[in-house]
Amino acid sequence: MLHTYRKTATIQAEQFDGSEKMMKHYGIHEANVPPMVTDLNLYLPTKEGDMVIKQDDWIATGVDGEHWVIANDIFRRTYERCD
Repeated sequence: MLHTYRKTATIQAEQFDGSEKMMKHYGIHEANVPPMVTDLNLYLPTKEGDMVIKQDDWIATGVDGEHWVIANDIFRRTYERCD
């Protein structure tokens, strides 16, 4: 039977602005392969491996301090600020 669920844990998140400061803080790095002309090829290291990150994506921090990327449009539809 299909059921509906919602997330019960809160997360911390900040929007990636493309700055060197954020890149250094989160360990964001460029690809090890030559980038395509139209692609920035920036990656955020996560528990599951590197995730592509673009400016205006959100960097989420989970309950165990892990990070992952959430696209801006998905973040806006999924999360609401509660502080």
